[in-house]
Amino acid sequence: MALGIGGFHHIAIIVSNYQKSKTFYTEILGAEIIAETYRQSRNSYKLDLRFKDGSQIELFSFPSPPTRLTAPEACGLRHLAFKVQNIQSAVKFLQEKGVECEPIRIDELTGKQFMFFRDPDDLPLELYELEQE
Repeated sequence: MALGIGGFHHIAIIVSNYQKSKTFYTEILGAEIIAETYRQSRNSYKLDLRFKDGSQIELFSFPSPPTRLTAPEACGLRHLAFKVQNIQSAVKFLQEKGVECEPIRIDELTGKQFMFFRDPDDLPLELYELEQE
């Protein structure tokens, strides 16, 4: 009997500035708000977001969260990759919104284009180009 995992449902991210991250993930990255909940007992927000393909991100705010190590090879989540159809136009959009972008590179294993940028808490994010339609 197999476990039967069919993929991932969501990724949870703790943010240091709730409003800044909410704006980044919704207005810049284009995630749709599913639900926004203030949890008074925790003095914390939980924001459920969804992208067009159904993948989801949960943003959490907590009072004074500890700083995360961001060294590229530290244990834990290395980066979160988003799929895009046209990486050049996606990078141009990010740059117009004031997001600093690394140069576009080619994945030596797949031949696909990709690039990195960071969210407001310095979490490494990636754009990975799929087949153009």
